[in-house]
Amino acid sequence: MTTQSIPKAHLSHAKGQPRPARQHVRAAIAVLVAAALVTAPVARLPLVSAAVAQTTADPGELRKYGSIPPVPVPPPALPDSGEIQKYGAIGAPVVPLSPSQTLPDLGDASQALMSPAQERKLGEAIVRQIRAGGGYMEDAEVNDYLNEIGNRLVTATRDVRQDFLFFAVPDPGINAFALPGGFIGVNTGTILLAQTESQLASVLAHEISHVTQHHVTRGMASQQNVLLTTLAGLAMAIIASKAGGSQSGQATSAAIAGTQALAIQQQINFTRENEFEADRVGFARLVAAGFDPNAMSELFDRLQRASRFSEGGMPAYLRDHPVTYERVAEAKARAQDLPYKQVPDSLTFHMVRALLQSYQGEPREQVANFDRAIADKKYNNAIAGHYGLVAALLRAKDMPRAKVELVTLEKIAPPHPMIEAIAGNVLMESGEYPAAVARFESALTRYPNKMQLIHDYPEALIKAGRPADAAEFAERELVRYPAEGPLHEIAARAYAAQDKRLKQHQHQGEYYAWAGNLPLAIEQFQLAVKSGDGDFYQMSVVETRLRALRQEKAEQEKVGFGPAG
Repeated sequence: MTTQSIPKAHLSHAKGQPRPARQHVRAAIAVLVAAALVTAPVARLPLVSAAVAQTTADPGELRKYGSIPPVPVPPPALPDSGEIQKYGAIGAPVVPLSPSQTLPDLGDASQALMSPAQERKLGEAIVRQIRAGGGYMEDAEVNDYLNEIGNRLVTATRDVRQDFLFFAVPDPGINAFALPGGFIGVNTGTILLAQTESQLASVLAHEISHVTQHHVTRGMASQQNVLLTTLAGLAMAIIASKAGGSQSGQATSAAIAGTQALAIQQQINFTRENEFEADRVGFARLVAAGFDPNAMSELFDRLQRASRFSEGGMPAYLRDHPVTYERVAEAKARAQDLPYKQVPDSLTFHMVRALLQSYQGEPREQVANFDRAIADKKYNNAIAGHYGLVAALLRAKDMPRAKVELVTLEKIAPPHPMIEAIAGNVLMESGEYPAAVARFESALTRYPNKMQLIHDYPEALIKAGRPADAAEFAERELVRYPAEGPLHEIAARAYAAQDKRLKQHQHQGEYYAWAGNLPLAIEQFQLAVKSGDGDFYQMSVVETRLRALRQEKAEQEKVGFGPAG
């Protein structure tokens, strides 16, 4: 199990009050506008919105096991760019559809504004700001699972020609969102709300469908049309005011009000169209991937019930994805046309939900909750219940009992990488470092692509006094996973233990860049240049990367996106 559930870049926020959700929204919209202005071929793009989750949860309630080295990252200073409104999205038919499901040809206005490569760059910039704002959950177990189920949906049809990245947002609220370039975030509250794996898959299928049609950039085109309507209305208002007479003032006000109302209605219609299309194509993708066809309508029912009993009003997901009577009726009608199919949930689904449950509230409270559930047999899955208990005991640092409960878990569970990871962490947190290293080594031979194990093994090597082996392993895995930021942070600590300063600062800088803090990244690369312990090739790599980071920071500041530190 990882030792890094709180994003390292924002441990400072965990110690105090969490940043307001409005600031996270502003951070993402600022990057959206800045990156669009930098990369898009249009000289001046209208301000557009993107779907970004609200991250209001206290990260301290989601702390992982073990100690986390502090990494100071001040919050970015961003211009106030207003709120973000969700855009719906949907693509061309992804599987053979019935005549009633045939979609209209919407054209491809998005390509006139932004190429797929530019969309990807824009999405990466927004994700970096989400990380910088504490809205990215550094939990390899949860993110691995989301990518597993997400890519099962993506590969179920042959229409997708881009990579996707799925990640968890440490927020108990119910929400999910899609960003340009194939980035999809899911609140932890949404994972806990879903009672079946198919229900969670229906959310991801909907969001994937938003991405496949490039709907943020389609929204830009829509906003351009709205802008033309607004300008025409203002022109009418000017003409009315020049006509003179006692009624000219009223006519001017009426023209302006009518223009504003029409612009708002056009945006509402655009979003509503996309949500209905996302349901239809998402449903086709859900079925093609082998999930339960009834899951989408079942989730709609759960969302409506959640809105009735929510103390803070309707969930954010319902504000962004309004569940209307028509949407519910269509979802049920589509499922009724297909034969009944019972789809069992994976063990991983239940274990991930148990893991997230173990992060909530005080550790001892969760230990008691799992104890009661196991005693009363009130759980959806017995193995997941025992796994959640071990996770809660680890968080409570009750190692003697964690070892006892781990034995029970291993007796009833089949071989599983999540159990291997948590077993290694029990050993590591108990101070049995050589045994933990051996456990992780054995597990990696069976699960070489399991990211949690890839993170945990070098951690155990460092604690076992083998930093050179840890650095070598991390470097090898970074060749396979160059975008895996936490591996850079682990490598930095491994090199620090060997007093290899150039490599330490280089990897620490890469971690900060991944985490969305360019000033600290630049500072680390400057330290790497001054370290004096690298060869010519290493210095050339560091200097080239430093120039690229400075250029990226200058481009952000050029479009009004101020320094992040």
